[in-house]
Amino acid sequence: MQVLVTGASGFVGRACVVRLAMAGHSVREGVRGGERKLELERVNSGAGFAILGDLGAKPANLGNAFKDVEVVVHLAARVHDMRGAVSSEEYRRVNVCGTEVLARAAVEHGTRRFVFVSTAKVNGELTVERSFSEDDPANPMDPYALSKWEAEESLRSIAVETGLEIVIVRAPLVYGPGVRANFLRLMRLVDLGFPMALPNTNNRRSLIGVGNLADCLVRCVTHPAAANQTFMVSDGEDVSTRGLVLRLAPLLGRTARFLPVPEAVLRLAARLVGKRSAINKLLGSIEIDSSKIRRTLEWEPPITLSCGLEATARWYLESFGRLA
Repeated sequence: MQVLVTGASGFVGRACVVRLAMAGHSVREGVRGGERKLELERVNSGAGFAILGDLGAKPANLGNAFKDVEVVVHLAARVHDMRGAVSSEEYRRVNVCGTEVLARAAVEHGTRRFVFVSTAKVNGELTVERSFSEDDPANPMDPYALSKWEAEESLRSIAVETGLEIVIVRAPLVYGPGVRANFLRLMRLVDLGFPMALPNTNNRRSLIGVGNLADCLVRCVTHPAAANQTFMVSDGEDVSTRGLVLRLAPLLGRTARFLPVPEAVLRLAARLVGKRSAINKLLGSIEIDSSKIRRTLEWEPPITLSCGLEATARWYLESFGRLA
């Protein structure tokens, strides 16, 4: 099967391309253009690559990218930025308008299925008493999550209008070799060995390893029952923030150390400096119920949380060495 993967040079995209190839699919790697010189040389030298341009700018012709493509896995996006440096308009331009452009082009060129990687943040920021599921009403709390929700809604409308099969996959925090952003920052803090102000709140957080997410996406590409479904996905083993540090530390050759700061004191300090939302995310829970995809697609994550963290730590040490 010929599969077009957008965002193929990204963290999840690279893993997805490898898994699809291992499963015997022909993969066309879609890149924006203007990435590394080597990538562009590869794009220009073979049919396995396609320059998509800025999808939010409505590129004129995507015909070459879609030649013989049966399924699209859409990973390219304006990702969440904790600093708030990305405008709502930019999120919407790339994540909503760009997705619409790609889906319309898929319909035009006879592609039958469109797999869209969304975020668990569509459901909200925190869980209380029960896990997020596909049946929950949407509750996006920031411009990034809102743009992903609007893209989902647009795809559902296009599916009704045209018959394009859509599959929506909402993922929590993704980790694994090559990870960046918050997970990499956490590993660096653990590696520095300083005591962390992280009380034992017994919160629960769902994660998904990049290999598990890629494996799930391959199943969504091929399984007949995936058509026009929305799935929540995770590793299936939740961990507290403090527990995550305790598991990462020995893998990095460190001992986890914590300051004896009560949760109430930490929350008060965060509120005083305007970081209430950040501390809620750090100490709160976000649990994912992934039973639907396991049941419907007969899918189980092939990599355990322990193995995924071990591989991530090994990559970190090989890539960054010892920081302290």
